[in-house]
Amino acid sequence: VVDERVVVGVPEGWSFVEAASVPVAFVTAFYALVDVAGVRSGESVLVHAAAGGVGMAAVQLARWLGAEVWATASESKWSVVRGLGVAGERIASSRSVGFAEVFGRGVGSGVDVVVDSLAGELVDASLGLVRPGGRFVELGKADVRDPGEVAAAYEGVMYRAFDLAEVAPERLGEMLREVVELFGTGALELLPRQEWDVRRAGEAFALMSRAKHVGKLVLSVPSAPAAPVAPVAPATSGAPVASGAASAGVVSSVGDGGWVLVSGGSGVLGGVVARYLVGVRGVRRLVLLSRGGGDVGGLVGELSGWGAEVRVAVCDVADRVALEGVVGGLPGGVSGVVHAAGVLDDVVVEGLSGERLRGVLAAKVVGGWNLHEVMAGSEGLFVLFSSAAGVLGAAGQANYAAGNAFLDGLAAFRRARGLSGVSVAWGLWEERSVMTGGLERSDLARMRRMGVLPMSTEDGLRLLDTAERS
Repeated sequence: VVDERVVVGVPEGWSFVEAASVPVAFVTAFYALVDVAGVRSGESVLVHAAAGGVGMAAVQLARWLGAEVWATASESKWSVVRGLGVAGERIASSRSVGFAEVFGRGVGSGVDVVVDSLAGELVDASLGLVRPGGRFVELGKADVRDPGEVAAAYEGVMYRAFDLAEVAPERLGEMLREVVELFGTGALELLPRQEWDVRRAGEAFALMSRAKHVGKLVLSVPSAPAAPVAPVAPATSGAPVASGAASAGVVSSVGDGGWVLVSGGSGVLGGVVARYLVGVRGVRRLVLLSRGGGDVGGLVGELSGWGAEVRVAVCDVADRVALEGVVGGLPGGVSGVVHAAGVLDDVVVEGLSGERLRGVLAAKVVGGWNLHEVMAGSEGLFVLFSSAAGVLGAAGQANYAAGNAFLDGLAAFRRARGLSGVSVAWGLWEERSVMTGGLERSDLARMRRMGVLPMSTEDGLRLLDTAERS
């Protein structure tokens, strides 16, 4: 949802990446030169950091306005600035105050406008280049000065630092429409770009902070599944039940032909997840992992009837050797994981021992890490069943809270490395499992007082579907 006053249609032929590189850079430069500085034809403009996104936009717009352009950039980027039409003798380094001496010989009484993004002595050197009564527009805001002090010290120079957030929506839209029109006439050209997967945003920002890039860095979002998100209903017998696209026979398959592992596969939630994966997400090869086994013959028959190949393995995911043995016997390898296994051993903090920590953390921490390493090089499904206990805390569950907090961190750890990973901090499911079957009426009443109400299987599956697809 966006304010319609600040948007304009993407020009025909532009990709989303190209479109993303334009608005902030060009509208910022347009506002600085036209609205703030009021640049006129025949004036001189000094643009600092002219090989960056806003800098390159400012050079193009200043030339369109009929101004003489001077520019600074790192020496390795001078060829980029020359490519924008700036003469070689009007380019200097942005790394030292030497640009003031270089330009001082050519600008006569000074430049009319400086578009700045520097700091410290570089700002002082730039102010010394502005003619009396000229304009100094501060974009970087790394070293903001007092306008009155600047005017007193530099013969009436108008100093202005700004942020686009101050601009009225109507004016933002007007500027963006004019910018797009200028692209249409050929007066402006798209900036060079580097595209980064949004999951590597940290690396992109680190590169930007070191000013190692040219033009714009664009964060791209991985393509969404072909099928729209479908609300999911529990499938307990017969054919899988879903609404929307899935009920029409259009399912978004996960797994890419490999096997999807479900830890805790013999439990109640394991069965719920298995039906969801096969009946809604189109998984055709499924492994149900269970630490202690269990009677899952009915579930296997149900899933097989829907066209899935299902294997059952007695395997504690905290046992690395056993897990590797299971994975090694799967033709085609593993392409997805849902870690739904867990152990409860509730005790107040005073009674918490190393043994009672180990028992709970083995399933969550060791098991989660083992599954991560199994999937370390894969882009496939990786869903961790965490708990609100790890976020909000829960009486008597310090060990369980710690284990689930680890799973939340593991998902973030994977995403920071460009891998899939989502941790769902569940509340209480209405359908009782081995873990929750021991809850008494007083326990449920206490949870209700905290605002925790039992969640239906239907609601849980809708939430799982939303979390996994996101």
